[in-house]
Amino acid sequence: MKGDVGKAEVGNKVRLTKAADKYVIHYEGILMPSQTGSTVLKLKNGYNIGLRGINPENIITVEPKEEKKFQEPITRPARKKKSLPNISILSTGGTIASKIDYRTGAVTSQFSAEDILRAIPELEEIANYNCRMIYSILSENMRPSYWVELARAVYEEIKNGADGIIITHGTDTMMYTAAALSFMIETPVPIVLVGSQRSADRPSSDNAMNAICAAVVATGDIAEVCVVMHGGTSDDFCLIHRGTKVRKMHTSRRDAFQSINARPIGRVEYPSREIKILSSYVKRGEKKLALHDRLEPKCALIKYATGASSESLLFHSGAGYKGIVIEGTGLGHVSTEWIPLIRNAVDAGIPVVMTSQCISGRVCDRVYDTGRDILKAGAIEGEDMLSEVALVKLMWALGNTQDIEKVREMMRANVAGELTRSTCLS
Repeated sequence: MKGDVGKAEVGNKVRLTKAADKYVIHYEGILMPSQTGSTVLKLKNGYNIGLRGINPENIITVEPKEEKKFQEPITRPARKKKSLPNISILSTGGTIASKIDYRTGAVTSQFSAEDILRAIPELEEIANYNCRMIYSILSENMRPSYWVELARAVYEEIKNGADGIIITHGTDTMMYTAAALSFMIETPVPIVLVGSQRSADRPSSDNAMNAICAAVVATGDIAEVCVVMHGGTSDDFCLIHRGTKVRKMHTSRRDAFQSINARPIGRVEYPSREIKILSSYVKRGEKKLALHDRLEPKCALIKYATGASSESLLFHSGAGYKGIVIEGTGLGHVSTEWIPLIRNAVDAGIPVVMTSQCISGRVCDRVYDTGRDILKAGAIEGEDMLSEVALVKLMWALGNTQDIEKVREMMRANVAGELTRSTCLS
């Protein structure tokens, strides 16, 4: 089909040519909007390319745009089946609920929970869903007050009869939210956080498989706060991570999430949807529903670096912060010049928790003199807690008591699987 020359519109399927050295390269795809002056095409494989210096006369319209591709999907109520469990999907945004905004070229949070169901119809084979938008943000905009709002929403859904909860969330700060919910909610049903590393309009998107595996876990027997994400680079299984033991370990890989200092609770085989248990867990119905939703947001996480001045600790101690987590070296150390300031903070009623910059292992401040002096100054060992988990737990502890000795007891207690007493130091 010859088509029109030089009159292509956004949405047209076009064929264009571009000179490259001694060759002429031919491209074919859907003409997309562009804000940069480049010619943007969506290729047949689903990926976009931007081309500069394209003469309009070299663009031939092959097919006119199909309006249905640019219309919002038709809304219909999800089909309910009495034989299936009832799951609440609480949407907070993130890449799993995002697509490319071609006005800016950026990935933006645009999908609601209902959109996710329409995009992944297999979910309706697993459960009935009640969809609720809590907020629509990218996860870097998360804050402690949002955790409280989310915890209350989860509590309400379970109290009203939900057999499980799915929370769609951005991956960058998912581990913080998972930890916060782990401390704030005692749950008789599964609470599953799920996200995706790649937006829904990319051919390599992991959103569908992650969501399906999350739904399987939400209808299962694991009554804990957990994170369900790709376990490998292929589409063959997802891992079930405890909410207080999971960390994002890569910026973009689909298997970015790993359990640290603990085995995953289990894995979900795909496409069979079979759950294989790998470690112990709290079973459905073992705990009664309870909400402990008070947090103290004025807590700081300080990373110690070689030669770092103690002024950072001095600033936080005098700037109204109620608690401090220090990410120290190795077994949980800082320079000796920091130790008097740790003592001053503790004497002022500000609990100081020591964690390690090492990914695996545990803090042990009894091996070297520096560590012993840190303990004498009143610091609390974070044991094998991840630094971000220790920060969230300290917020939660201080939200429930101002007594520094009670805070010390709470930080030492294994509340939600965050402490593993048998972690190997080697």
